Amino acid sequence: MQISLNGIKNLIKFFCSDDDTKSANRIAKTFTALQKQKRKALIPFITAGDPNPEITVQLMNQLVQSGADIIELGVPFSDPMADGPTIQRSSERALKHHVSLNDVLDMVAIFRKSDTNTPVVLMGYANPIEALGYETFAAKAKDCGVDGVLIVDYPPEESNEWVRCLDQHGIDAIFLLSPTTPQERIQQVAGMAKGYIYYVSLKGVTGASHLDLQDVSAMVGQLRNYISIPIGVWFGIRDGATAKAVAGLADAVVVGSRIIEEIEKSPDAELLSNVGDLLSALRKAIDEN
Repeated sequence: MQISLNGIKNLIKFFCSDDDTKSANRIAKTFTALQKQKRKALIPFITAGDPNPEITVQLMNQLVQSGADIIELGVPFSDPMADGPTIQRSSERALKHHVSLNDVLDMVAIFRKSDTNTPVVLMGYANPIEALGYETFAAKAKDCGVDGVLIVDYPPEESNEWVRCLDQHGIDAIFLLSPTTPQERIQQVAGMAKGYIYYVSLKGVTGASHLDLQDVSAMVGQLRNYISIPIGVWFGIRDGATAKAVAGLADAVVVGSRIIEEIEKSPDAELLSNVGDLLSALRKAIDEN
C-alpha cells in the first residue's frame, strides 16, 4: 500500500496534535495534581529580559527548582499602565536590551528544551499582540510551549475573537477580576476564562500593600458562586506569613513585585540564589497549610 506525501503529512500532524493536546493541559494537570496533594499553587512573576535576556531562562529554571508550580512571564512594554513602579522598572530594564514579544517566545522555547512539565503563562499588553496578529501570535506561542496568556487591557466583552483564537491553539485565556468588578463582568469572565482566574486583591496597581485578608476571603467566596476553575490571588503578597494566609483562601498564590525587588537589588553573582531562597521560603510557608 502506498501512502501519498499528503497522507504522511496528515499522519505527522495527527500524532503531533495529540502531543500538543496533552501539553496544552499543563495548567489543568498541575492544579489537578496539587488538589490531590491538598496543596496550593505558587505562581511567581518575572519580566522576560530583566535584568538581561541571558539570565531569564536560568531564572525560570531556578523558580521551578525552588517550588514554582506555574511561571508567569511578563512581556516588556513601554507603557505598563496596570503595573506599579517596581514592575515598570523591570520592563524598562528589559527594553534597554530591546526585548520583544518574539524574544520572549524564543525564551519559552529554550526553557521547554529542559522543562516540558511546568506551565508558562505570558502576561502583557495588547499592543505587541496586535502588531503580530492573533493567529500568528497564537500559532507561535503554541509551538514555543506557552500554556496561557493574560492580556490586561483586553476587556472580556471585547475578547471573543481573541479567546476563540487561543482556544483553537489549545492556549488558556486568563482574565483578571478585582474588588470593583461588576457581577455581570464576573459572569462573563466565568464563561470565557480557562486555566485559572486572577483575583487582583487590591485596588490600584501591582506592588501595592495593605492586603485585607477578610476582604479577600469574602470576595473569593463570592467568586466561587460563579467560577469553577481555580482562583489565584495576586497583589500585596510579600512574605511567608501573607503567602500562607492567602493559600488558605485561594487555589494559588501569585507573587510578582517582591520577586522583582529581589532581582533588582541582587548582585549578578547572587541573583539566582537570592531569588531561589525567597521562593523556597514562600513555598515552605504555603505548604504549612
